[in-house]
Amino acid sequence: MKILLVRPPRIKQAITLSDFMFSEPLGLEMIYGILKHKDDVEIFDMMIENTSLSEKIIKYRPDIVGITSLCIDVNKVLMLCDEVKNTDSKIITFVGGTQSFLNPGAFYHASVDHIFEFTNSDNLTKLMQILKDNQIELIDGIRSKKLSYQSTGIKGRNEYMLPDRNSTEKYRHEYSYFGYRPAAIMEFGTGCEKVCDFCLRWRIEGAKEKLIDIKLTKRDLSSIKEPTIMFMDNDFLGNEEKIVSFIKIVKELNLNKNYIMYGSVKGIIEYKEYLKELKKLGLKALLVGYETFNDDEMVSYHKKSSTSDNFEAAKILRELQIDVWASFMAHPDWERNDFKLFRSYIKSLKPQITSISPLTPFPNLAMYEHYKDRLLYSADDYEKWSFGQVMIKPSGISLKAYYLELLKTNLYVNLFVNKNTEMIKKYGIENIFRITKGSLKAVKKYVTLMVNSQ
Repeated sequence: MKILLVRPPRIKQAITLSDFMFSEPLGLEMIYGILKHKDDVEIFDMMIENTSLSEKIIKYRPDIVGITSLCIDVNKVLMLCDEVKNTDSKIITFVGGTQSFLNPGAFYHASVDHIFEFTNSDNLTKLMQILKDNQIELIDGIRSKKLSYQSTGIKGRNEYMLPDRNSTEKYRHEYSYFGYRPAAIMEFGTGCEKVCDFCLRWRIEGAKEKLIDIKLTKRDLSSIKEPTIMFMDNDFLGNEEKIVSFIKIVKELNLNKNYIMYGSVKGIIEYKEYLKELKKLGLKALLVGYETFNDDEMVSYHKKSSTSDNFEAAKILRELQIDVWASFMAHPDWERNDFKLFRSYIKSLKPQITSISPLTPFPNLAMYEHYKDRLLYSADDYEKWSFGQVMIKPSGISLKAYYLELLKTNLYVNLFVNKNTEMIKKYGIENIFRITKGSLKAVKKYVTLMVNSQ
């Protein structure tokens, strides 16, 4: 069978980090790695391609089109499935990804034949076999239109399968993380025991941290040609076993790479000595969730650290010369003075790069119920849930004033806090220009939202 695996194009109006962190479609590469042994498979990355999906279908003539999804992609995915059926009604469509795990019902649609609630090598192989046999039956983790999207009731999680990175060879020069380009992504372990109240990741991967099979990890690491690897683990510094295992593998494989990781403040403080070793092995930057300047908010978020811990972690990373890519959340109850204190707090922490997102209470989070009466958009207004748009009606100032403060804070951070001169030396003027261009896009979108808000 001929199978086309599709990543949807960017949602232009959404405010996301894709202009700064444009990673490979790892899930599709994993599916490709399973299917390539028996089928003719191709990945079509619409974040890069200029060709329409219908044009690609006419040229490639697939039997199956599989489309991945993020939380904001629902409407776009459904439009693409319609486009597939309108081009050739005989083509089978299936949908997977983040949103199909969190809310499979969003894809109950005439143009969607199969929905993967979770994907593993077993259910993927079973579905392909019954399609070849022209049969249909219930499969764990898959809802099929011909069976009225019934489920077996068995819950599961996405399996980390060995990705075939050759499947995206023609696109790989585009994949990047901030100033590191080209860059690959991978996962070393799944789950997170921090269980922060605002986080979707541990709800998707579980609250128990588990290492991915070491043999698979070694093969995965050995296959990466790019000089930089971004680890997508929710907290690479979550436990000693993970850090020690990684150090051992890097030494065993004699790897010479740049590494970027997510790291918790708690982990930075607890595993300071291991960070010294990681720095020697190539750790360049940590993405650190400092979150806020307010300790009451840290408690309400169920963070395992305080605002003073943030300063201790920042000091450790500064001494080790490990870059900090800091992330913060703007609380909907902030007033103008809170934003002023927030800007001062960021300046004191001195991160190399800063990202600021409004607090976003996704429908799958407990805080969604807490803020339900203040939500500016409904749960099925999918494209708004991008971590960039204000979702909760501010309580202290008007929405227009709130957007103005967000805009002022982003401009302040980019002009006076981010280490632009330092970044140019590290990444080169071309990469900094690309990052700056992405920042200006975000600023433009905030201006538009501010002007249009009441």
